[in-house]
Amino acid sequence: VQLQASGGGLVQAGGSLRLSCAASGRIFRRYAVAWFRQAPGMERSFVAGINRSGGRVYATDSMKGRFTLSEDSARNTVYLEMNSLRPDDTAVYYCAAGSSVISSNLASRTAYANWGLGTLVTVSS
Repeated sequence: VQLQASGGGLVQAGGSLRLSCAASGRIFRRYAVAWFRQAPGMERSFVAGINRSGGRVYATDSMKGRFTLSEDSARNTVYLEMNSLRPDDTAVYYCAAGSSVISSNLASRTAYANWGLGTLVTVSS
């Protein structure tokens, strides 16, 4: 499956963005889908994901309170709504899909075989 991430941009602190991850084929309940991000000089880290049962997992309580995952099965698209953005949310955001991802490795980037190109999110202070 091929993935295309979009929706990044420049936003002021406190603002919102909605990222989209569009898949080339049917992914729901066949693939786990996750968002990762990579800030300059940092490793790529897990942000949030949907497992194959539809359960949502967020990396931190802060993200759980500010970010929301949703899905549109008709469009084979997963969204990441990000609110109350902070400068430390600045990063390139990547979406990934994996057909063999399980709950215990949902947050592990090595579990995902399919990656989209990133979309840059810049949050100004």
